[in-house]
Amino acid sequence: MNTNSNNNLATAKFRQDFWKNRQVLVTGAAGFVGAHLVDELLRLQAKVVVLIRDHNPQSQLFKSGNVEQVTLVSGDLEDYWSIERALNEHEVDTVFHLGARAIVGAANRAPLPIFESNIRGTYNLLEACRTHEKLVKRIVVASSDKAYGSQPVLPYTEDMPLIGRFPYDVSKTCTDLLAQSYFHSFNLPIAISRCGNIFGGGDLNWSRIIPGTIRSLLAGESPIIRSDGTYVRDYIYVKDVVHAYLSLGEAVDRPEIKGQAFNFGPARPMSVLELVDIIAKTMKLNHIKPSIQNTAKGEIRDQYLSSKKAETLLGWNSEYTMERGLAETIDWYRAYLEPELYNNAAGVINMAPINIPV
Repeated sequence: MNTNSNNNLATAKFRQDFWKNRQVLVTGAAGFVGAHLVDELLRLQAKVVVLIRDHNPQSQLFKSGNVEQVTLVSGDLEDYWSIERALNEHEVDTVFHLGARAIVGAANRAPLPIFESNIRGTYNLLEACRTHEKLVKRIVVASSDKAYGSQPVLPYTEDMPLIGRFPYDVSKTCTDLLAQSYFHSFNLPIAISRCGNIFGGGDLNWSRIIPGTIRSLLAGESPIIRSDGTYVRDYIYVKDVVHAYLSLGEAVDRPEIKGQAFNFGPARPMSVLELVDIIAKTMKLNHIKPSIQNTAKGEIRDQYLSSKKAETLLGWNSEYTMERGLAETIDWYRAYLEPELYNNAAGVINMAPINIPV
């Protein structure tokens, strides 16, 4: 197990006696956020079960060696019986449902796979939990700030309606509403997280602004901004998100938490241009200016969250400043990319295609 990757996480807040030997299923464990969550659960000595569709050697779940420390169940979220088998055969007590397709551009080009994975996958998971409600005692469902759609008032709060319009946003609105339905209809022990834009080491989706910008700057190229650069978002470091998920997992049986949704954001919204500028300055490459494409479609212009409910009921706060989170993230990408970017013999930048999972 990789015991060093989350040393800076405030794990003292999590009860090792709570997680030790607890049977925990993580969907989406091969994804960037899921791999971080698995790493921390293993550190807390949980017995982790993961549902994996494909062997992906680029995932941090595999690269860290953590895949050797978990129980691996092969299957799709779209297949109910794979989920049922994972829960029943491994007597799962706690579920973190992070599994989803999450690329907005891909969703706009071909929405059906997004709907199948994010919507069918969620109701399959929740129905399997309902069937085995004597086993499953707590469920954390990862929704998103995108579930809100576009709202006229900022910041977004949990009492606002969920009105996603574009394919990915709709899939997260449905995920969220399905979780609420299974709580209200069947009293399943569910809590819902709605995070802002998550970043950190291990995210290999280069169409996202932070990994894409870092990769371009390391190659000496202009970062690509698909929008006009003025779109406003909040960006939350992955270790803060793991903290949020574990906080919900420990608290979901409390009456004021069960069935509730919680926003998690850093309370520091910024434009895309501001973000790219911070990254460039952190890397001391701010002489490289971005290329503004202004071609983005199907994306919300301004969106950021209020986390006051999480602060009040969970005691959660974002512990990483943008600068600290970016510094750790940039270090990770330097270590990951520089062997690919540079020819060892000539010291010349070599932007050969990198084998990146979709």
